[in-house]
Amino acid sequence: MARSAVRNFHVPLPGVVYDDLRGEARRAGRPATELARQAIESLLRRRKRAALDEAITVYAGARAGSGDDLDEALEAAAVEYLVDEYKGRP
Repeated sequence: MARSAVRNFHVPLPGVVYDDLRGEARRAGRPATELARQAIESLLRRRKRAALDEAITVYAGARAGSGDDLDEALEAAAVEYLVDEYKGRP
């Protein structure tokens, strides 16, 4: 996947956070900017995942009890597969 152009973003940090980040960077032997970037990327991934989870929850709640709620043929196939897998175990 192609990455977009790199852009700078100024983030004022409280002194203790700045000192902790610099100390962690020193211990890791990596630039503080790299650690900060990874922390921000991690936060954004978690938030996107949480938003998707919420959207799925809302969708499932809206469809509960409807024809979209359960595919009986798919459920039967899954149960059959799991039973066969269980029987095949030593």
